[in-house]
Amino acid sequence: MADETSPLIMPPNHRGDASVTPFFTSVNTAADDMRPLLTRVYSEPQLSSSRLQTDSGDFKSRRPFHVKPQNIVNSDDDAQERVSAQVLALNKRIQYYGKLSAADLSLIPPDHVIPAPDEIYVYSPLGTAFKVEQPADGVGKNPSIVTIFTIWNTMMGTSILSMPWGIKQAGFTFGIILIFLMGLLTLYCCYRVLTSRKTISDIDTSTWEFPDVCKFYFGSFGQWSSLLFSMISLVGAMIVYWVLMSNFLFNTGIFIYDFVHNINMTDDVPSTNGSEKVICPYPEIPKTDDLIVGPSNSSAGQTAFAEWWSKTKTVPFYLVVLILPLLNFKSASFFARFNVLGTISVVYLVILVTLKAAHLGFHLEFHWFDTKADNFFVPEFRVLFPQLTGVLTLAFFIHNCIITLLKSNKNQENNVRDLSIAYLLVCLTYLYVGVLIFASFPSPPLSKDCIEPNFLDNFPSGDIMAVIARVFLLFQMTTVYPLLGYLVRVQLLGQLFGKTYPSVFHVLILNILVVGAGVAMAQLYPNIGGIIRYSGATCGLAFVFVYPSVIHIIALYRQEQLRWHSVLLHGLLIVAGLANLIAQFIT
Repeated sequence: MADETSPLIMPPNHRGDASVTPFFTSVNTAADDMRPLLTRVYSEPQLSSSRLQTDSGDFKSRRPFHVKPQNIVNSDDDAQERVSAQVLALNKRIQYYGKLSAADLSLIPPDHVIPAPDEIYVYSPLGTAFKVEQPADGVGKNPSIVTIFTIWNTMMGTSILSMPWGIKQAGFTFGIILIFLMGLLTLYCCYRVLTSRKTISDIDTSTWEFPDVCKFYFGSFGQWSSLLFSMISLVGAMIVYWVLMSNFLFNTGIFIYDFVHNINMTDDVPSTNGSEKVICPYPEIPKTDDLIVGPSNSSAGQTAFAEWWSKTKTVPFYLVVLILPLLNFKSASFFARFNVLGTISVVYLVILVTLKAAHLGFHLEFHWFDTKADNFFVPEFRVLFPQLTGVLTLAFFIHNCIITLLKSNKNQENNVRDLSIAYLLVCLTYLYVGVLIFASFPSPPLSKDCIEPNFLDNFPSGDIMAVIARVFLLFQMTTVYPLLGYLVRVQLLGQLFGKTYPSVFHVLILNILVVGAGVAMAQLYPNIGGIIRYSGATCGLAFVFVYPSVIHIIALYRQEQLRWHSVLLHGLLIVAGLANLIAQFIT
């Protein structure tokens, strides 16, 4: 065996005391690409230099495997970087297995010997988070249909629950127009994100994501502002998840209690009469003959249960016992295995909406601006429409990871087409759910204003299909929430301390702060529509509207191709993003 001063890489033109086939060699020709990773070693290399010797100017490209920065050491009398003793020992171990495989090809290094590649996760804040499997040769293998479905699956998520409420806030007709319009705007900005790396010609950007491009153009400001807005989107999504998990856990508990005691604790809220019951949890409507309001009296047992099982006062704290320990795992690989649940939940919600609409029928009347004469419908245009644009900014948000997602596309020339098709499918899915729930909401006897930010709240706790949806979404969010917490830890602690897991104490403090924010919002402001629109408009201002537009203008200026119409168009995009954010605090 070689001692620890032996180099990890032997130049092809090296000549030792014996004929040696080096274990790790640089790859310069097509023939070299066909060589196996483990080659036969006929004798022990006898090398005396302590430095990593190369015959190429690209020093890092000749390492046998990825060496993390913390394993690069410098000595005071040697300016050239060297690897740590830990990596040297790992290299010796792999060389040993290489000698064994010379005698028996079945003796290959086990998985725990060769270092695994870094875990790469992509996420849409309200959609799905999952681990990306990078191809070994760097070439994508997925056909276009798989790429399109992956983008659709990543974007779709809990924002679909707020689409009917958003359409109600904007008005039925104007809401539909806004969904299409915001889809087009965010698609164009996503296209600008996708092409942003191509504006940098003098640097290899093949491994870059959009925050790296921001850092290149804006320096440390781009780096830290990207981190800030990424944290806003992630923490905002985690708060939404906490509010929803509290909601689903509460309603599941109510269902179990009602089933055991053969009662219905939702009888004291206004609802429709019939097999498909729809409720108005927070009514401000006139009573009609078709409106059913049950007795409000309750037994001592129900009162005690309601005291210990409250949606805002107790249930958010019960979740802490379940969720907080899951956030302290060093790796999120286990939770990434459940990303398929996101697809199943969206498909089930579409089926639920379809069946409910088929049973309830459509209840629509068109009043363009004034509904004072009719309290059961909303106008087709409402000044509250920015609430929908704020929600849609986060609902169509995938700009932070679109470059990574499209790297796996087999036909890179189809990236723009596949991205456009995926956005169209997401837009149609949002429209399908939002329009059907809004149109089928029974008015009268209930008012359209009764549509909740989470449309599942308009179905009683005993509704079987709603119960299944709540239980399934609760389990799915329980697996996604630790993934989002892992991404917060990796991005924030990695930037601040250089390590994604500095210590149990650091991680625990961070997790307590994030969970505490979720508990506080679940108690004080359990409105997922409001949380989504504020966080969406804030992070969307940077990642969706400002950064892609400014980078494109700078790139055109440097190429001496900047024209006034391009400045006007992208300037209007920046103004639209800023107006979208300001409007959230006005409406």
